[in-house]
Amino acid sequence: MQTRPAGASGLTLPVLGVGCFAFGGGAYWGEQSQRDVDEVVAAALDHGVNFFDTAETYNGGASELALGHALRGRRDAALIGSKISPDHCYRAEVRRHCEASLTRLGTDRLDLYLIHWPLNANSLRHYTADAARLARPPEIGEALAALDELRREGKIRHLGVSNFGAAQLAEALATGVPLAVNELPYNLLSRGIEPALLPACAREGLGVLGYMSLAQGLLTGKFTSLDGLPPMRTRTLHFRGDRPGSRHGGPGCEAETLAALAALHAAAADAGVALGDLALAWAIGQPAVTCTLVGARNRAQLEANVRAATLPLSPAQRAELDRLTAPVLDRLGPVVDYYQSPTDSRSW
Repeated sequence: MQTRPAGASGLTLPVLGVGCFAFGGGAYWGEQSQRDVDEVVAAALDHGVNFFDTAETYNGGASELALGHALRGRRDAALIGSKISPDHCYRAEVRRHCEASLTRLGTDRLDLYLIHWPLNANSLRHYTADAARLARPPEIGEALAALDELRREGKIRHLGVSNFGAAQLAEALATGVPLAVNELPYNLLSRGIEPALLPACAREGLGVLGYMSLAQGLLTGKFTSLDGLPPMRTRTLHFRGDRPGSRHGGPGCEAETLAALAALHAAAADAGVALGDLALAWAIGQPAVTCTLVGARNRAQLEANVRAATLPLSPAQRAELDRLTAPVLDRLGPVVDYYQSPTDSRSW
C-alpha cells in the first residue's frame, strides 16, 4: 500500500485508512458483528492498510472497544487514531478522556489524537445541553496545552484537529503546539476544502485525513436517486433542509447532486469499473490528502476498497470527474461543515 507523509510531522500513513464509525454497532450504521470487525482489521493489516480512525463518541465508546479487541496480538502493526469530543476539551478533563480511550483500545499509546470538532457553542450543543459549558466552551489554548502534556509523556505520538476551518486552524497553530493533521470531509460531491483549506494545510505543513469519501454511501453505486439512503444520511447540504433530521434549514443542492450522480454512474460504466471504486480512486488520487478514510462492514468491502486504492486514473479522467461534479462545488462553495447552514457553521 502506497504511503504519504503527514505534512512535516514525521508521521507516515497509508493512502487508504479504515474508518471505524460502524465498529461496535449503533443507531447510525446499524448492527456490526465483532467477527466481521476482526476480519476487516486482519485483512486491512495484511494489505498494509494499517491506519484505523475511531473516536470516543463513536457508538458510545463501542467502536474503540471493538477495534481494541480486533488488534489483540497485532497492536504494533497498527497506527491508531482517535478523537476527543469538544465538550471534553477543558484542561481538567482531557487526561481522563484520553486515558479512557486508551483503556477501551487496550493500548498504552495513541498514534494520533484529534480534537473532533472546533471548540465553540455550535459544536458543543451536539454533545451536551449543559448551559454552563455552552456559555464557556473550552479554549483552544487550554485544550492543546493539556493534550501536549500527554504527548510529552508518550501517551500520544501526534496531535491534530478535525473539521477546523482556515481561521480556526490558524488559531490552533498560533499556540505553538505541533499538529500533524486536519481531518476533513472530502469526496466527489464534497469538494469544499479544495479552494482554500487544502492549500492552507499544505502551507502550514499539515497532513490531511479525508473522511466521508463515499458520501455516506451515495457514491458506492448502490443508489441512483437521493431517496434510497436512510434518513440519517440525508442531512447534509446536498439534500433539502426539510428532510427528516436535517438542521441546515436551507434549499439544499438536490438537482445538482442528482445530475452529478447520474453523470458519475455513466462515467463509471464507460470506464468499466464500479462507481465506488472510481470515487475512491479519485479521492486517493488527490496528492494533498495524506490518507483517505473509508469504512468496511466486512472483509469483502475491505478488499474492494483496497482494489480501488490501486486503480489508476489518468489526468484526463480526473479532470472529467472534476468537471462533472463542479456544479455541486459551485453551488455549495468552500464548505467544511456540511451539516449546518453557512451562517450557523461550526467551522470557519
